[in-house]
Amino acid sequence: MQSKRVSRSISVGNIKIGGGAPVSVQSMCNTDTKNIEATLKQIAELKKCGCEIVRLAVLDMEAARAIREIKKESPLPIVADIHFDYRLAIECAKGGVDKIRINPGNIGSVDKIKMVADECGKRKIPIRIGVNGGSLEKDILEKFSHPTPEALCESALRHIKLLEDIGFYDIALSLKSSNVSLMVEAYRKISKMIDYPLHIGVTEAGTEYSGIIKNSIGIGALLLDGIGDTIRVSLTADPVREVVAGIEILKALGLRNGAKLVSCPTCGRCKVDMIPIANEVQKRIINLDKNITVAVMGCAVNGPGEAREADIGFACGDGEALLIKKGEILRKVPIEAACEELMIEIEEL
Repeated sequence: MQSKRVSRSISVGNIKIGGGAPVSVQSMCNTDTKNIEATLKQIAELKKCGCEIVRLAVLDMEAARAIREIKKESPLPIVADIHFDYRLAIECAKGGVDKIRINPGNIGSVDKIKMVADECGKRKIPIRIGVNGGSLEKDILEKFSHPTPEALCESALRHIKLLEDIGFYDIALSLKSSNVSLMVEAYRKISKMIDYPLHIGVTEAGTEYSGIIKNSIGIGALLLDGIGDTIRVSLTADPVREVVAGIEILKALGLRNGAKLVSCPTCGRCKVDMIPIANEVQKRIINLDKNITVAVMGCAVNGPGEAREADIGFACGDGEALLIKKGEILRKVPIEAACEELMIEIEEL
């Protein structure tokens, strides 16, 4: 993994983005923001599974006013997602949101952008410029024929200049596309041109299955390059699944503490049904705040060795499992008791 790109720092509520802060995980509510009770309920669910920043869609003035009430009770920093109407951004800023996401190109005239930036500036609210391959400016599309990494970068630089020209520098940037290669190359290019913190992710990535694959490749490639300060795994799924996937990506790269599961692929050597066993262990350790590796292995070929290399785990045999901790065999246990015995030993680590 390359050393982390050095960026400026912004504050989104109590969460730092950039400036050497840990990579944070975001999601977006799929509730109607005007439904304050439902939105707060979903925010609580996201908080519980590890989400650190939540974004809300603001489609009209009623939603903008609802954010004021949501903010009073939200356990997470709130980002208002605004398009087209600058007045919504101003209302949300007055309502105390922690960040505003806009595309300056669709907010309107420079005067309108300045009004938004002035309101955010005096309240110390950062702005995320959200550039998307599906909504590039007409002249940029004409210049490049179709969305390209260069097109996304040109759009981003144009929007950054709009804010910088009016004296606003509390900026984060995203350059998203549903094309993984395009998105990765765009971020690699822009990371060498600016020092603002970067929000990374693959947009319109698809359902949970295909979306997690695309986001893991795109986000993972950039984080290995040292690029990226906050992430959102966009999925056509429950937002909770976005957060779980994001945290697992960070854990896999060693960027987030937590329990990591090593489990063998199923094959004809297994004497037990590994799939439900591995799933049960994963379910039990998913939110475990211990920086450990847990191995669940299914046969005598690689199982004992892998389990010995992990902090704790078990290797399954015919009707029983060897429980192994820090390379030492603890005891044999019946296969039906293996998960429970494992969790007892994990608690003592």
